[in-house]
Amino acid sequence: MAKINTKCVQGGYTPGNGEPRQIPIIQSTTFKYSTSEDMGKLFDLEAEGYFYTRLQNPTNDYVAAKIAELEGGTAAMLTSSGQAANFYATFNIANAGDHIVASNSIYGGTFNLFNVTMRKMGIDFTFVSPDCTEEELNAAFKENTKAVFGETIANPALTVLDIEKFAKAAHAHGVPLIVDNTFATPINCRPFEWGADIVTHSTTKYMDGHGCGVGGCIVDAGNFDWMAHADKFPGLCTPDDSYHGITYAERFGKEGAFITKCTAQLMRDLGSIQSPQNAFYLNLGLESLHVRVKRHCENGQAVAEFLSKHPKVEYVNYCGLPGDKYYDVAQKYLPNGSCGVVSFGIKGGRTAAEKFMKNLKVAAIETHVADARTCCLHPASATHRQLTDEELTACGVLPNLVRYSCGIEDAEDLIADMAQAFDQV
Repeated sequence: MAKINTKCVQGGYTPGNGEPRQIPIIQSTTFKYSTSEDMGKLFDLEAEGYFYTRLQNPTNDYVAAKIAELEGGTAAMLTSSGQAANFYATFNIANAGDHIVASNSIYGGTFNLFNVTMRKMGIDFTFVSPDCTEEELNAAFKENTKAVFGETIANPALTVLDIEKFAKAAHAHGVPLIVDNTFATPINCRPFEWGADIVTHSTTKYMDGHGCGVGGCIVDAGNFDWMAHADKFPGLCTPDDSYHGITYAERFGKEGAFITKCTAQLMRDLGSIQSPQNAFYLNLGLESLHVRVKRHCENGQAVAEFLSKHPKVEYVNYCGLPGDKYYDVAQKYLPNGSCGVVSFGIKGGRTAAEKFMKNLKVAAIETHVADARTCCLHPASATHRQLTDEELTACGVLPNLVRYSCGIEDAEDLIADMAQAFDQV
């Protein structure tokens, strides 16, 4: 069994004799067949192959296979964005009238997807603190609960999920745990090893790493027994009339049912496919993921330690700091490092934070994170600018909070840049 570093470089695609060493970009919408019977077998899911890129594409499948290897899963699919990945992963098993339990500290875009858009589709959500007790977590379940959702490291709250606690509760109620592993990446945490059933990624972040392609991925551990809970998951455990009465859990088993249904139904009908060109860019990023993540974490730790001692800093959120609220749980799930994102508050409130941001020279002000280049954001002036200071405080994004995403530059340059910006405050 290859080590994860080798999987980053060589996983997912093995060229044959005389074939391209790099994965080929299959930039084609359609695929040719000799007979209607050959194509019919594809539409009946009786044969493997490709007929239209809206469903599947070979380039995408090579890259999805690599991510499945990295996470230790049995099947995976790429999507057009991380948002699409989280939507598909939940909508694949929850329909109108169903319910999902989710952590309340998840990325704001995912929170809005769940709390606004998917509620309009008739799916109910109960949000719980990632720090809730087992009793509080179990109390959130209902008879119609179909999944539990959380983030390994939340963006931008930087809370760390107790994966085993959430997996234990999910399984006690006969539902899977879905974990967004974007910030940790499989280099620093593989949620399947702690009981998670489905993993999602915004590949736009560390996996791509260079800000050149938006994308997402869903990976199935292949462990959840859908047929053991057939009454909860009719979409997987009863015949699909739109595919000739196929019962996914019977035909494709635990290892392939979830991703096959997600492809055959959701990608077919909604079409949030990743472009083959972006999948190619993503693979280039994956080839250096194990090298970059280590540097991101080294820089994040150095910056967090610098900030924790600076007289103009009010607080620092970084689970690698001893004394941080999530330090102990991070030592369990993230012993080799967490991520390169640090959030902190500057004394002097909103005005001081804006002045600090204005004077940074190395770090760029962007709405992005997890890039090879250092970037930062003052949420109160940007993504959350419509909120009053009282509303900001209520949702945990204080007016003085800065989100700083350490790239892979030299840590001394990042710290020197921050120091001179603080001098202007």
